[in-house]
Amino acid sequence: MSRWWTEAVAALGDVVALPLVVLILLAAALVAALAWYYFPTWVPRRLPRPTVPRFRLPRLRWRLRLPRLRRVRPRRRARRRPDLPAARVPTPRAAPPAPAADAGLADRLAAEGRYAEAVRERLREMVRLLITRRLVEPQAGLTVTELTEAAARVRPTVRPTLHAAGTIFSDLWYAQRPATATHDHRMRDLAADLRRELTGEEER
Repeated sequence: MSRWWTEAVAALGDVVALPLVVLILLAAALVAALAWYYFPTWVPRRLPRPTVPRFRLPRLRWRLRLPRLRRVRPRRRARRRPDLPAARVPTPRAAPPAPAADAGLADRLAAEGRYAEAVRERLREMVRLLITRRLVEPQAGLTVTELTEAAARVRPTVRPTLHAAGTIFSDLWYAQRPATATHDHRMRDLAADLRRELTGEEER
């Protein structure tokens, strides 16, 4: 086998130079590769174009499905609005002046535009009048509601007047609403109604 190949190469070398043979082989290989790559575009359209089956390997798709993690949102707790504290009745002074003098102080505060303080002074006058008539006992820290209930147990007719006066006082001093001259006028009328109610019942 090897001897036949050697003799064939020697005979070919006598006719054509070996380097030329190598170049011819390389050119043939290049032509064959290009023909295979561009097949069948180089085949004339008139001739039937043979189709060469192409083997395609199936694509393996690996899908790793991870469970979706749901974002847990903390529930917001509804903020509770702080309840307003119960309105405390302004404590009468240790040595209370006469009702006329106290009313004069409330009028002076109202004239200066200090309506909230004028309302407080008029409520003090009403509390002092209730204590004087012995409708309530003097007690520190008494709320407006407690004052109204205590006085209404003795004189039920004073409940609407005291309730309206306590509402005005609570709105101005605890709800922090702006005081106006209307509040002072209303409080002055309520104080006069209470004085008239108690004095009228006593005269009867």
